[in-house]
Amino acid sequence: MKIISIDPGYERLGIAIIDLEKKELDSFIFSECFKTNSKEEHSTRLAKIQKRILEIIKIYKPTELAIETLFFNTNAKTALMVAEARGTIIATAKNEGLEIFEYSPQQIKIAVSGNGKSDKNSIIKIIPMLINIKKNISNDDEFDAIACGLTHRASRKNKNLKK
Repeated sequence: MKIISIDPGYERLGIAIIDLEKKELDSFIFSECFKTNSKEEHSTRLAKIQKRILEIIKIYKPTELAIETLFFNTNAKTALMVAEARGTIIATAKNEGLEIFEYSPQQIKIAVSGNGKSDKNSIIKIIPMLINIKKNISNDDEFDAIACGLTHRASRKNKNLKK
C-alpha cells in the first residue's frame, strides 16, 4: 500500500510517496518540492497544484493521503492561501478515492524525533535514519512531506497493534 504525504503550501509544497508494504528503510519511492509562480493568478496556482497532485496519484496509485494540518502564523493572508491549497489537495485526493489522514506539526515532530519541540534541522538529520532516501534533497519542504509520511506509517502501526 502506498501513501502520498504532503507538506502543504501555496508557493511550495513538499510531496512524498512511501510504500507501507516494503521494509521501513526501503519504503521511500518519490519526493519533490512543487512550486507555483507568484506572478500567476490565485486560481491558476490552485489549478496547477490540483493537476500535479492528480498526476502523482495516477502515476503511483496511493490509497491514502497524509497531510500536515495548517500551522497559523502571523500572516493571515498567507494562512488563507495555504488553507485553500490544503482544501484543493484534500478534495482532489478524496475525489480519487484516497482516505485522508491529518497530522499536526507537533505530532510529526514527536513521531519522527520523540520530541514535539524539535527544530527543522534535527528532523532533517533523523529522517535518513528512518528511511533510505536515494536522492539528494535540498529542500526542507520535501523533508517535511517525508516526515508526515513517516508519522502516518507510525500511526498505522500503532493502530494495528491496538486492534
